[in-house]
Amino acid sequence: MLQTDLSKPETLGADLRALRKSRGLTLSDMAESLGRSVGWLSQVERDLSDPSISDLREIAALLGVPISMLFRHAAAPAHEAGYVVRHGSRRPMGSHTAGLVEELLSPDLTDDFEMVHSTFEPFSEIAEPVTRPTQEVGYLISGKLDLEIAGQIFKINPGDSFRIKGEPHRWMNPYDTPAVAVWVIAPPVY
Repeated sequence: MLQTDLSKPETLGADLRALRKSRGLTLSDMAESLGRSVGWLSQVERDLSDPSISDLREIAALLGVPISMLFRHAAAPAHEAGYVVRHGSRRPMGSHTAGLVEELLSPDLTDDFEMVHSTFEPFSEIAEPVTRPTQEVGYLISGKLDLEIAGQIFKINPGDSFRIKGEPHRWMNPYDTPAVAVWVIAPPVY
């Protein structure tokens, strides 16, 4: 009987598998797109083979994530791994475009949801609405944020929460202070 070490932190391979599955890709689909064998990709997902930087660039592009998302982050002490993410150990996410800085609050990408810390810089916005096949709930910690959800504009203040269920949405921070929010997204998109 195979025994699993529950104290072992999730790995690059587990994150890649979760990202691949969240995009509806099979091992064969992804391997073919990368021009690699299914065996090689399977070994990478089981942490039996380490991909090169070039491989990581191609994988990141295929999965639509920044390459920094695939770099190892600061390891948690064994007793905290998979349970606690310390402030200084958050993994950066997203592309930092349009004045949005995101960090993964979840210990890894293997859950049915992801929790993200988002900072919206002053006078920033995403120009075009985005529609994702997700359910998202957010909570504004500080600052103010304007959200357009399904064509309606909402002014969000500290302590307010909101939900987006697959609707087109965009955000704007026309204010002179950063807006900081925590988002829970299911299924994971990063």
